Amino acid sequence: MLRQRVLTAVVLLALLLATIFMAPSAMLVAVFALVGAIAAREWAALSTWARAPSVALGYAALSFGLVMLAWWAHTRSAAWLPALLGLSLLNWLWVAWALAGYPQRVRPSVQSRWGIVQGLILVVPTIVACGHLQARPEGAWWLLFALFLVFAADVGAYFAGRRFGRHKLAPLISPGKTREGAVGGLLLCGVWAGVGLWLFKLTGGPALGFVLLCAVIGGFSILGDLFESACKRIANVKDSGNILPGHGGMLDRIDSVVAAVPLFVLGLMALGLA
Repeated sequence: MLRQRVLTAVVLLALLLATIFMAPSAMLVAVFALVGAIAAREWAALSTWARAPSVALGYAALSFGLVMLAWWAHTRSAAWLPALLGLSLLNWLWVAWALAGYPQRVRPSVQSRWGIVQGLILVVPTIVACGHLQARPEGAWWLLFALFLVFAADVGAYFAGRRFGRHKLAPLISPGKTREGAVGGLLLCGVWAGVGLWLFKLTGGPALGFVLLCAVIGGFSILGDLFESACKRIANVKDSGNILPGHGGMLDRIDSVVAAVPLFVLGLMALGLA
């Protein structure tokens, strides 16, 4: 099992790096839109509104089409991008409120037609944000930094939780997560922010804002992970799918990314860095 997990991770990382550094932005968006479509199909399969496989496949196709349409509109004018990313922010603020009232407040995401809209809000802004970031000067490095920021939150939370974890973060949703682990994740995000200051040569006010942004995004990354865990518990499944050997579903791998990347780009725009 471990060998399978490692092999899958190595292949995925190689494909990710090749796409980020070698593909033009339109191709990157198309590849990521395919990933998003797979995640959208898994999201639909968790729900009660898409019991038929054909409905889930249609939803995946809708997700792919909306991403490509949104990217086409972005290439004509990026003026509306803050509104799209702001929609993502509103969704995640709603998620924070919903998780505080788990399970009742989370049920609409899985058991009502609100989930149809919410799934698209998870996918579309994320992929357009990735394309926008990669298209900038040094954009490949900015995008890689954003994705590794999510990784830092996850790794920091895992190791800090194993070593120091005593108090449960959300016992009804994810019993293995601890408050100490969450703090460790945020601290490692702060360390990674320091790497970003050096990499992108940030100083002064923008540097302080950047560090604070990275810490906030680390928190949203944890929120994304918790939200998917909550939805899977309501749907009574362990993994969102089995497309990735040893890793479960695609949604299992990008649950934190869909929370972090759109808000990271929105924060960069607010700081005048994107």
